Formats: sequence, structure tokens, C-alpha cells
Amino acid sequence: MTFSPVRLRSALGALAAAAVLAPGLAACSTASAEASPTCPDGKIDFGIEPFEDPAKLEPAYQKLAEALGEELDCEVEVSVLEDYSAEVLAMQNGKLDLGQFGPLGYVFASQRADAEPLASFGTADGELSTYRAGIWVPADSPIRTVADLRGRDLALGGVGSTSGDVLPRSALADAGVAEDELDINYAGGHPEALLALANGAVDAAQINTQTLTTAEAEGTFDPSGYRMVWESEDIPNDPITVRGDADPEFKTAVREALLSLDPAVLEEIGGFLDFSPAGQMIEVDEQTYAPLFELAETMNLTEEDV
Repeated sequence: MTFSPVRLRSALGALAAAAVLAPGLAACSTASAEASPTCPDGKIDFGIEPFEDPAKLEPAYQKLAEALGEELDCEVEVSVLEDYSAEVLAMQNGKLDLGQFGPLGYVFASQRADAEPLASFGTADGELSTYRAGIWVPADSPIRTVADLRGRDLALGGVGSTSGDVLPRSALADAGVAEDELDINYAGGHPEALLALANGAVDAAQINTQTLTTAEAEGTFDPSGYRMVWESEDIPNDPITVRGDADPEFKTAVREALLSLDPAVLEEIGGFLDFSPAGQMIEVDEQTYAPLFELAETMNLTEEDV
């Protein structure tokens, strides 16, 4: 399979256009910001993976940014990047201080940008939230198993996505189905893959539980008209990471701030990430995502595949 090159969404313009300023923090002076390890260069650049329409994600992460900015006494700028590769590249090039990556995106961010996981999203019972990948077909489809996808059209979300690319391809490999035995179409995102199936453009599509929850809530997808033929194991939810070369005091301050956030701030994000009601964030480390490192090795993935 050939993976096309990717770019930042209009480079620095994307970061500026999606910038979110925590109210009341703009008065933080340059001098005090430079003196504060919690406010490097007078602001914090925070990148978000594009797991949903940016127009929907930005208002939700705006609340998180404001709360985080208040905790750290620093201006926080949020940007939903164009794709997974763009976010990894942005952190590698020093354009991001913090980044929320998909689990597999984190694997490559850790390798390319030395990204360190700080926290992820928790449930109300204090557990780390998870989600699952799935492959769906119309209810009346003759496709019953992954092996039946031979000769069919399969819509995937985006290159490098954990649930929208690598795990479904891993399921094909496990079933002994070569990728050239079917037509794999990258729809451009999780919602787009679901719509491709709903519109009858493909025989099957990956739909993860996050996208399914959102589509059901919006009334854009009725699961009763479709059937799931494969589902993954639980995937630990996205980590919020910090650039590896950041000041250790900054890393500690951000971790503590994330872990102390009011769950009410995270509730809207929980709706996108398939957990509700929201709990406090949970501390995570590289070991939390060990199965994703193993998946990347098993699939012989490199940073070129994200």
C-alpha cells in the first residue's frame, strides 16, 4: 500500500486560526511568562488529533484549554491538526508543547518527538476510558466474516489511525486476507467512513465506538440497519503528551493540572471519546500503551505509515 505525504493544515496558519485564548490570561506579561516554568515562551501550544470534525472538537477542547490555562496561569493555544502525521511533525519541529494523540499516533510521536504521555481520560468510576474498532456492513449483506471481504470495498478512516486504519488491516491479516484482494478506500476520517457505508458507496466500513456514539446521538446513523462483523479488543483512550525536551518542572505542572481538572470540563470531550459521565483524568505512561507498540511491530509499521 502506498501512503501519500501529508502536510500541516496551512502550516502555522492552522495553529493561529484555531488558537484559543483562556479568558483573563492575556495579561500575563512576557517577563513573568519567561520567568515561569509553567508558561514557556508566554504560551502553551496544544495540538489535538483530528478524530472528529474540527468544528465540533474545537469548542470542546476550548473548555479544557481554558481550565488548563487557569491552573498553569498561562495562555493556551489549541489547534486541531489536519491529520495524524501533521501532529507528530508539529511536535517534532517544536511547534507543539502538548499533543493529544491517538494511541498509535503516540507510538510514533514517542519515537520522532520523544513525546511523553501524562494523562488520559477517565470514567466516573475512576477507570481509564477505552474504545473499540469495528468493521460494519449493511444488515442484509452476505458478508459475515472478515474473510468475506475479499473482492469487496472497505472504507477506512485515515492513514495511521489506530481504529480507522491499522487495527482493521490487522484483522485482515489475521484472517489471511491480503490487502490486494479487496478495494481499500481511505475516506478521510472516521465520520466520512461511516457516511460512505450509510450512503451505500462501499460494502463495508470501519466504525469505532466513538464515532458510533456520536452518530447515534446526532441521529445520522441507525445501527439497527447494519451489522458488525468484527470488533477489536479494548483500546486505551488517547493520551495527552508533552514534548520530551520540555522543562521537567513544566512536565510535572501540566500532569498535576490535568489530573486535577473538574470532570465537568471533560464531559463534552467524553461524548466524542465514547465515555460518559466523565471522571477525572488518569495518569498514564508508556506501559499503558504497550499493546500499541507491539501492534506497530507486528504490522511492521514505521513513521512513514502515519
